[in-house]
Amino acid sequence: MALAVRRTRYQLFLMVIYEVTTTVATDAVTAYEAYMRDRHIGDVLATGCFVSASIACSLPGRYRISYVARDLDILDEYLATHANQLRNDLALHLGDKVEVSREVWTELQTWTAGSDRPTT
Repeated sequence: MALAVRRTRYQLFLMVIYEVTTTVATDAVTAYEAYMRDRHIGDVLATGCFVSASIACSLPGRYRISYVARDLDILDEYLATHANQLRNDLALHLGDKVEVSREVWTELQTWTAGSDRPTT
């Protein structure tokens, strides 16, 4: 399933964040964390489509994985070329123990602590 991102010729995005939110069954949390850390995130980065990734947890079993791409074209390449295989591998390892939602964010501007002006 591709994600539609509205583009206009007037928009300039600094980076694109592909955010994946997961809710994991209690009995699968340990396996999920190990799979994400030891395999999946590394496999996603190995596609060459992202410059970085991070994983965060808000509640037990609730995670956010953020993958940063340089632009929407690279994200589109990832979605068209790599996403299905990696999603299938997740399903193979964890089955129906994980609910997933995906969203695309576009960075508009960034600031650095100690500076009163945007860095980008």
